Amino acid sequence: MTQPFDHVVIGAGHNGLVCATLLAKAGRRVLVLEARDTVGGMATTREFAPGFRVSACAHLLYALPEGLARELAAHGLEFAATDLATYALNPDGAPLVFQQGTVVGVDERDARAYAQLRTQMARFARVLARVLGMEPFRVTLKSWRERIAAGTLALSIRLLGKRQMREFLRIVGMNAYDLLTENFESALLKGALAFDATQGAEHGARSPGSVLTLLYRVAGLAGAGRLGTAQPRGGMGAVSAALAARARKAGVEIRTGSPVARITVVDDRAVGVLLASGEEISARSVISNADPKATFLKLLGPGYLDTDFVRRIDHFRAKGAVAKVHLALEGLPAFRGVPAAALGARLLVSPSMDYLEGAFNPSKYRELPEHPVLEITVPTQADPGLAPAGKTVLSINVMFVPYDLKIEARAAREQLGARVEAVLEDYAPGIGALVSAREVLLPGDLEREFGAAGGHWHHGALAFDQFFFTRPVPGAAGYTTPVAGLHLCGAGSHPGGGVMGTPGRNAARKILKEGSPHAR
Repeated sequence: MTQPFDHVVIGAGHNGLVCATLLAKAGRRVLVLEARDTVGGMATTREFAPGFRVSACAHLLYALPEGLARELAAHGLEFAATDLATYALNPDGAPLVFQQGTVVGVDERDARAYAQLRTQMARFARVLARVLGMEPFRVTLKSWRERIAAGTLALSIRLLGKRQMREFLRIVGMNAYDLLTENFESALLKGALAFDATQGAEHGARSPGSVLTLLYRVAGLAGAGRLGTAQPRGGMGAVSAALAARARKAGVEIRTGSPVARITVVDDRAVGVLLASGEEISARSVISNADPKATFLKLLGPGYLDTDFVRRIDHFRAKGAVAKVHLALEGLPAFRGVPAAALGARLLVSPSMDYLEGAFNPSKYRELPEHPVLEITVPTQADPGLAPAGKTVLSINVMFVPYDLKIEARAAREQLGARVEAVLEDYAPGIGALVSAREVLLPGDLEREFGAAGGHWHHGALAFDQFFFTRPVPGAAGYTTPVAGLHLCGAGSHPGGGVMGTPGRNAARKILKEGSPHAR
């Protein structure tokens, strides 16, 4: 075995790098092992056609903490655009424009109702933001630390006031369809807001708990502060490169091209890892940034776990429902109602909640949507270096594309790509003639490329039964696991996905609270 480290982190995604950095700053000797030849996991930039580069999976920052963004600026991170507006595209006329807390394009009643709901949701999101930053406590509240945390959370809800507390408890488990119907008349406004309640999820707007997804998004944006929805210069890979530079400066050793074959266990304790190359590395603890299924069922193995725990992990819902479509264009497309200067904004195709539900329904039967819901970015508008001069990149998230499709993957890619282009033609006539190259990545493709089970953005569904002290499952919440010396720090642990680094930060804090690894 090589000389022991205090901690070995499996996976150089953003959470693994954040966790490793905080541990190294506390004086721990930390090694990060990454199977791929580059850091970043799902936050990378790559060429998908000659001369055309794109953020391979995640393509915008929604929840990067403002303080972390400032720190990463010292390590080379720049932003091509911040506080991006959202244009809800309209097939029949002018789009709605969301920016800086207002919406333009609706009547006075809906504009007033939007301002009121946004204020209320921001207040509720502050409560949720407190939850996101907390180490999950056990429902038994055995320690004083857990009792204080639970009491603090209860107090933050109580301080909303009687009326707002009652409203929070009423809507948090609701479906977005009912909440939005209660408040608005505009179908386009409701469709755009319902998109944010279902983004990256495997549920529709009528599904219970979809308001939680909406609050999760609002809470993330609150943490981002003035940064808002942002586009990093050079794509998402620039964020990961800055995180890696920050980690190395703190003393972290990062090794790419080093896939882990298994976690080594001696006397019921994780004591290191065995690489695919045959090299053994010892450590006083192992921290996995891999998804829970890969961590427990592949890298560790069921033999070290009791049957009930294995069953829970096996049933942890982690089937992705978002595909990526990348288009290389020979020129700049013209979207109806969107000025050329505004094409760098976030563009949504979700014209009504019924349209969104119509796109969601086929996924229940493992089928592709006929008319897909889209989130579109044109990253070359703010960052022209991503394509040859005068040419354009479109990066598109396609919602409700099931992981376990009935049809063969090659046919699904062709069919989905054609359907996406057909929808785009409705909103940007003539765009098809500009397309010179197309790449379609299904959830299964994302799984193969990035290693996340099901190709899921969040390493697992974000829902009440897989949230806070039940994420990923009871017995592995709070970043600890049934095996001593083995911790979790990835998006499969609390609070979930999004390029924000909060699971990694929370995990590092938990590990540091446990005391020096040398004492064990």
